[in-house]
Order: sequence, then C-alpha cells, then structure tokens
Amino acid sequence: MFNWLVTKSIFFLEVFYIKQDLPINGQIRAKEVQLISDDGEKLGVITINEALDKAEDKNLDLVLVAPNVNPPVCKIMNYGKYKFEQAKKEKEAKKKQKALEIKEIRITPNIEEHDFGFKSKNAKKFLEDGNKVKITVRFRGREVNNVKAGESVLNKFIDELSEVAVVEKNPKLEGRNMFIMLAKKA
Repeated sequence: MFNWLVTKSIFFLEVFYIKQDLPINGQIRAKEVQLISDDGEKLGVITINEALDKAEDKNLDLVLVAPNVNPPVCKIMNYGKYKFEQAKKEKEAKKKQKALEIKEIRITPNIEEHDFGFKSKNAKKFLEDGNKVKITVRFRGREVNNVKAGESVLNKFIDELSEVAVVEKNPKLEGRNMFIMLAKKA
C-alpha cells in the first residue's frame, strides 16, 4: 500500500514539476518595490512589507517580475496558476512543432530503370511531405571498385529531383555505402 502511494506521488511530481525561476514573497530582497495589483493596476512605490501584506490579504503571492529596474517591479498573482499556464503553453508549442524525419532510400549502383522511377517517385513524395531524404548506394562485393557507377546513379537522382529538392550533402563514400542528403526547396 505504502509503496504504491510513493510510486504514484513520484509520478505526480514528475508530471507537474514547477520550476521556480522568479523570486516570490520572502525571497525578494529589495526594500522598496513598484507594485502592480492582480488586476493590472499600478499601486506605486511602496515598502516590501506593505506589498507582502497586500498580497497576503488577497491570499496571493508577491512575485518579482522586473528585478533590474530601480525600484524593482512586483506583481500580486497566483504564482502556482501562472507557472501551470506557462507549462501548458510550452507543451502546446511543442505539440505544434513538426518533427523533421529523414527518410532513407537504398539502391544499388546497377539499378534498373523501372526501380529508379519507383524510388524517385517515393523520394519526391517524401520531400513534398516536408521530410529530408537520404539516398544510399550500397556496394556489394567487387562493386566497391567502381564507385563512379554509384556516383552517376546519385547524380541521376539529383537531376530527377532538382525541381523539388536541393542537395544538402554531396555524394560521400563511407565504407561500402555512398549517400546524398536532399531537402525540400524553400
């Protein structure tokens, strides 16, 4: 029972961890502050004790929002709610980001014309979807002695996809593989 409770509370802490980066309440070291109320009204320059009393009367936190001005600016707000909404906004921003994928197409140096057409059509579709395409030529056995054939196949791909793609990395030989990277034209 206790072990389950500890596991659940650790999970809760991981999900709703609030990183505190603004000084609040007793952490504020200034003697006088310019105070902004919870509804955005400027209350003027007052001592830190008066500001803390006003925040306590409203059951809210006193948060230092601009420490580098003279006098520092503090705002009365619900700090926990503020941080929760900030985390929520960051999470939404991450959801809207599109993860860039690299699609790989593997070929051999002696690829047939039909296979070449099929692979180039797939590469074009991947590029139009916004992905990068890595085209790899695999050399098997003695094919590695004739890297010019593989390079010519890759150049043929570059020519075929030149209207939708731009070459990000030129043909490069690594071991028994030669590859290029293509990205969508801007």
